[in-house]
Parts: sequence; C-alpha cells; structure tokens
Amino acid sequence: MSDHQAPEHTSLIKTPKQLIIVVLLSFIVPVTVIIMLAQLAMDGKRKPEATAASEEAVAKRLKPAGSVVVDPNAPAPVAAAPVVAVAAPGAAAPAAAGGGDAAKGKSVYDAACMACHAAGVAGAPKTGDKAGWAPRLKTGKDALYTAAIKGKGAMPAKGGNASLSDGDVKAAVDYLIGLAK
Repeated sequence: MSDHQAPEHTSLIKTPKQLIIVVLLSFIVPVTVIIMLAQLAMDGKRKPEATAASEEAVAKRLKPAGSVVVDPNAPAPVAAAPVVAVAAPGAAAPAAAGGGDAAKGKSVYDAACMACHAAGVAGAPKTGDKAGWAPRLKTGKDALYTAAIKGKGAMPAKGGNASLSDGDVKAAVDYLIGLAK
C-alpha cells in the first residue's frame, strides 16, 4: 500500500508555561467580558445621586395622605377635668339637657373638634365661619346635636372620641354655635 501515513495529531500547547497561560486566560477572559456587559447594561444607573433621588421619590410616594398639625400657641386640652365632671351624677344632668358651660365646650372642642373644624377638613364648617354655619343653624340645635353625637358624612360620631358623653358633645356644639353667631 502506501508509505504515506497521516501526520500525528499535534496540540498548539507544547509547554507547561503555555498550558498555565491558557488555563488562566480561560477564566479571566469570560469574567472580564461578563463584567463589561454588566456595565454596559447598567449604563451607569447605580450612581449614589440616583439612589438618593429614588429613595426620596419612594418616601414621597409612601407619605401619608394627611397629617396632624398641632398649633404650639393653642392651649393644652384639659383631659382630667371633663372625665371627673362626667363621673359626678349631678354634673351630667345639666349637660345632658343641652346647657353645658362655655369652658367645658371649649375644652371638648380643643380636644376633639378643632382638628377638623379649625381648618375645614373634609367639608367641615370652619370655626366662626358664619356663612358656613348658617344652613346648619337653620336646621336647629337638636339636629346639630344629633349629627355631632351620631356622626354625619365624613364626621365620626362624637368627633371620633367615643369616650365623650352626649353632654360633652352638646357643650362643644353650643360653643361652636356661639362662635358662628
């Protein structure tokens, strides 16, 4: 047959040094390519300024719809006096009749009613606004008492303070009516 034989299969790597270089490059090159592609995909989006701005945007989106603002010049509400007065049997009768004194009405107003009526929140007539209170005053005191005690529209029963007695609520209504006249 023929004396011509196929050459033996030979490798490009002929020395141990070449082998070490090829092995190292087989790890370094793909890692470098992956890092470069990640940088290209990110396109510099992870800057500290962008992170701070996005944190502010998230905080703004999560901000509550409303907040309570306390006037530092407003007198402090008196919580202990109304509770003691309600507990006394003789004190509850005049307040239940709708009388109530002005000081009690003001303290109940300051504690429960002022948060909405001072600013006109959710359509509440503002304190002292004669035009806003005129249609309500036409319905009479009894209708106002009932609305304040049981709640009406956005206003919760007893101004959101269920621990108030009906007499306390009536005193606050009388106080508001006095300011609207």
